[in-house]
This record gives sequence, structure tokens and C-alpha cells, in this order.
Amino acid sequence: MATLVAADYAVIAISLIISSGIGVYYWLTGGKQKSTEEYFMADRSMRVAPVAIGLMVSYLSAVSLLGVSSENYVYGTQYAVINLSYGLATPFVVYLYMPVFFKVGTASAFEYLQKRFGKAARMVVSFAFMLQLLLYSGVVLYAPALALEATTGISTTASVIGIGLVCTFYSTIGGIKAVLITDVFQSLLMLIAVILVIATAAVDIGGLDRIWEIARDGSRIEFDNISMDPTVRHTWWSLTFGGFFTYLSLYGTNQVQVQRMLTIKDVKDAQTAIWWSWPLSSLMSLSLCFSGLAIYARYRNCDPLVNGRINSYDQLMPFYVMDTLSVYPGVPGLFIAGIFSAGLSTISATVNSLAAVILEDFIKPLYRLRDKEITATGSIIVSKILAIVVGACCIAIAFMGHYLGGLLQAALTIFGVIGGPVFGTFTLGMFTRLGNERGAIVGLLTALVFSLWIGFGPKPPIPNKVDGNATDCADVAAYYDYKESSDLHFEYQQTANTSYFYLYRISYMWYCPLGSLVSFLVGWLFSWISNLILREEPKDVDPELFTPILASRLRKKRPRDADKFHSTVVLDTIS
Repeated sequence: MATLVAADYAVIAISLIISSGIGVYYWLTGGKQKSTEEYFMADRSMRVAPVAIGLMVSYLSAVSLLGVSSENYVYGTQYAVINLSYGLATPFVVYLYMPVFFKVGTASAFEYLQKRFGKAARMVVSFAFMLQLLLYSGVVLYAPALALEATTGISTTASVIGIGLVCTFYSTIGGIKAVLITDVFQSLLMLIAVILVIATAAVDIGGLDRIWEIARDGSRIEFDNISMDPTVRHTWWSLTFGGFFTYLSLYGTNQVQVQRMLTIKDVKDAQTAIWWSWPLSSLMSLSLCFSGLAIYARYRNCDPLVNGRINSYDQLMPFYVMDTLSVYPGVPGLFIAGIFSAGLSTISATVNSLAAVILEDFIKPLYRLRDKEITATGSIIVSKILAIVVGACCIAIAFMGHYLGGLLQAALTIFGVIGGPVFGTFTLGMFTRLGNERGAIVGLLTALVFSLWIGFGPKPPIPNKVDGNATDCADVAAYYDYKESSDLHFEYQQTANTSYFYLYRISYMWYCPLGSLVSFLVGWLFSWISNLILREEPKDVDPELFTPILASRLRKKRPRDADKFHSTVVLDTIS
């Protein structure tokens, strides 16, 4: 297989230098990071466009570029249905969740939990989020390293360390402003990478309509799976409900996205940024889905994994670029730069957000326990040290990325098993008056144990048939031998899968809804029981800490005597 040449390395180097240069620029300009308000929240001076793009690229990372394309290549277009859930979830984020964080207005989203429940709830949920983001960053950092290994032969170790150091550098010295502005530049490279794949395939095959026709003939066009069986990997129900809760957990209560929204001063502008991030995310996602079909159109007659040319379907896109575009020096480098950019945008956001969480939720409270306050200068110094430490942790965890299976499923599993319970805890605080700290902690821990159990328990292999046509393979006989053994294995898998425990067989798309519901329901029930046993009334909480619909009701009926307050739950609007 062809490898990168000097022109390609030059393009990659220039893209990394530009990202680093943006970090240096924001280090030397503006308020020169004399306060954490500027370092973590950009002094609330950001405009709508870069924040909307930042919200999009932090979610659609290198995992998406490699994973979504291979998902559509192997299994077809059913996954594209998830984009409908994004549209359904966006108004919930805009009008029910985001305004609450704007009223709290601090760099750490978890300060809300302290105001609503108490310090213990804040610490426990904050720690769970840190675990989620570190695991996810490991997958994200591993993805571009995998791409580079597949195309250049450079070791994964060198790739992970190199990419990790670059994004740690510019996010450490540049703060959130550098992170958001580099997102704009990196989103352009991501888009170029996807367009390269689709455009070249369209030229080679004979047009976009021909790609669609070939995909249809190969049974890759699928939008009609409405099975109610939760063990079916992708259906309308799993993608709609699973995607809905996943989107809410990422955009509604996730520190990375909340922190980005709070870089805008006006709440209406922040809402506009969220509205714009939805079509941007869907446009990129659908383009990635189509790029998988474009790759299938080229390799439908000789699967490169079956033929031994790649080791994983997650290497399909970079393999395609090297196989088709290596004759044009610099073009493959531009594509690899797009893959790198997708990883850099997510890791830089992780570094900045986790530094903010550790400082606000752990370092500052320790100082207050000693009746001290950390100075503004001290906060900045500690923040940058924390950013370096977080970046090093991301690099270390990335070396475990290959143990998590396919990139797309690994990422969504992490979102679900940890992000779901965290989202449920925030929802308990915002949507119920009955919820208390004891219930929030018990609900979260119960949901985490349950979700981690089903999410990382023994999994049955995913059945996969190999296409029968092998006219482009050099060794057709060997291909058909592989196909025959694969078909037999497929039948065996379908029979053997039923021997696994039922919860281990459910689709990973259900992890986030289940984790969210368990966290919320157990938390609500335990809060009610503890209040009943201890004969406590729900404490009088500031109405601004509830979702706007419930807050307005509480403001209208707020009595002078707290004892007149009856247990009020947002669900009572239904009853």
C-alpha cells in the first residue's frame, strides 16, 4: 500500500502548526489570561458562529469520521435515522436545560448540583463525569493514531503521543478561546476530508446517483427496520430513543458543551448557537453516512478486510484515500490532517473542561476547608498545570483504546453507561422538587453499577455477512473460501447469541436511556422514602434552580410558610 510522501507530511505539519499558533496568539492577546473567567469562559465574549461550530465538532470527533463511514459500509444506512433524534432533542436542550446553567453562570456545571443538592452530590457526579470524559478521550485520541498507522506505518505509540502533545499544548496556553477558534479551522479540514472521499468516488463510479444505486443493489440502503426487539442493534426505536437521550446527555448537561454555551454572554444568542449546531451536526453526520456508501461502491467486489489489506473496518476511510489519492502528493496529507483535526478538537475541549472541573470542584473546596481562597494568579497557574496533567492522562488512556472494540460503538457505549446516569441526576434536580441529596447519590451509584454491568459485560459477536462478489480480488478462490466460512460463522453467531444473558444482548443504543431512567427513578423514589422515614419536607430551593416551566409555577405558588409547600414533581403537570 502507498504511504505518505514529503508533501503530505508538510500539509499535516502546517495544520498542526496553525492550531498551535492559534493557542499562542490567545495566550499573548486579550486579557492575557489573568483570570479563570477568561481562561475557562472567554469572558463571555464569544460570538454565535464559533460556538455553534464548536458544539458540533466536539461531538463529531475522529470517532465519527472513521466509525460512521465504516458503519454504513458494513451494515447500511439504518444508523442515519439517529439524526432525527437530534432534532427532537434540541428544543429540550434550548428551553429546559440550558437556561438553568445560564442562571448559575459558573465554569463548572457541577456547581449547580451543590446549590440544588449539596457538596457530596457535586463531588460524586463530578468524579463520574471525569471518568466518562477520560475514557472517551482515550478512544478519540486512538482513532487518528489508528488512521495514521494504517496509511504510513508510523507506530500508534508515536501518533498518540504526538497528537496528544499538540492539543495539550495549545489548549493549555490558549484557554477556551483557542479551543473554540481552532474548532472553526479544524471543522473546515474535517469537511474537506469527507468531501474528498465522496467526490473522488463519484468521479470514479459515475456520479452520486450511481453510488446510491450500487449501495441499494448491495442491500446497504436500509431505513425500514422498525423491530421492537431491543437486542436488534439498530432500529427506528433504538436510534430515536437512544439518540434522543444521548443528545440530551451531551448537550443538555455535559460539562464540555455547557462550558462552551457559557462563553456567550446573552442567553438568546447561546440558544441560537445550539439551534445552529443541530443542522451542522446532522449535515456532517449524513455526509459521513454517504461517504461509507461511496467507499462501498469501490470495494463491493473485494472487501479489503477479507482480502487482508486492512485489520479493522475503522481503517476503511484512510485506506481508501491512500488507495485512490496517493498519486496526488499532498492530498492524502490533507485528509489525514482532517482526521487529526477531528481528534484535536475533542481532546482540546476535554483538557480545558476537565481542568475547569478539577479546579472548581476539588481544588478550590480544599482551600476553603482551610479557610483560604486561592488567588486569581494562583488559579491560572493551577489551571494550566491541571491541563497538562489531563493531557498526559488522555495520552495514557488512549493506549487502551483498542480494547474497546469498534470506535463508534465504543464511544456511544461510554456516553451511555456513564453519561446516562449523570444526565438522570441533573434531571432529578431540575425537574423535581422532591429530589434530595441522598436520593441523587443513591440513584447515580445504582445507575452506574447497572449501566457498567450491562455495558461492559460479555458481549455476543455482531453477525456480519461478507458480500459474495469477488471479481476484483486477485485470489477469487481464497475470497470465496473466506465467504463460505464467514456465512457458516454468521449462522452459528445467530444461534449462539441467544445463549448470552438477555441484558448483555440489548443494543448499545439503549444504554443511555436505561442509565438515565434508573438514575432518575431510583433517585426520586429514594428521596421520597428518606423524606417519609425522616419526616422531612422537601427543602425550600431557589426556583431558579429548576427548569423554567417548573420554576415559573413555583414562583407563582411560593408560600410564605415553607410547611405549606407540598411535594411537587414536574410529572404532576401530566397528572
